[in-house]
Amino acid sequence: MGKRQGVPGFGLPRPGEGKRGEEGYLGYLMRQAAGAYRNRCERDLKDLGITTAQFTVMTMIAAYPGHSGADLARIALLTPQTVSVIIANLEKSGLVSRSPHAVHGRIQQLDLTDAGRDRLAAARKKIHALDGALRHSLSKEDEQVVRRWLVAVAIDHGEGAN
Repeated sequence: MGKRQGVPGFGLPRPGEGKRGEEGYLGYLMRQAAGAYRNRCERDLKDLGITTAQFTVMTMIAAYPGHSGADLARIALLTPQTVSVIIANLEKSGLVSRSPHAVHGRIQQLDLTDAGRDRLAAARKKIHALDGALRHSLSKEDEQVVRRWLVAVAIDHGEGAN
């Protein structure tokens, strides 16, 4: 029996083949690469008991202390509702704490607990190793070109676009 179209695993191209290869649409290829990277992050972070989205939120809390969940949602590329659930779960796990803002009492400031900082440090080691693997085949010059291009795409087609 030959290839069966429409049945997973039969006749569909793997990454790097057909439209999933160098002839594919750039937007699709970025999404494919981002999905592969996210899946690898999920596998690498699983033993720490956190997800990629939780890692992202914890990273943003550490990098931009004192901001609201809505602010973090914008820079983490997640919805405010998703960040709210993530923060609640991180708080239940003892990794994040909330406190009222000194001036604007209705705003809850977020901070990592000591356990959260420790977990984030362990997660960063794993993600930095994965990042190193991404850069492995790139020269420093090529890496800078890719970085500039990705930032330009985000600015031109994302949050900074008109």
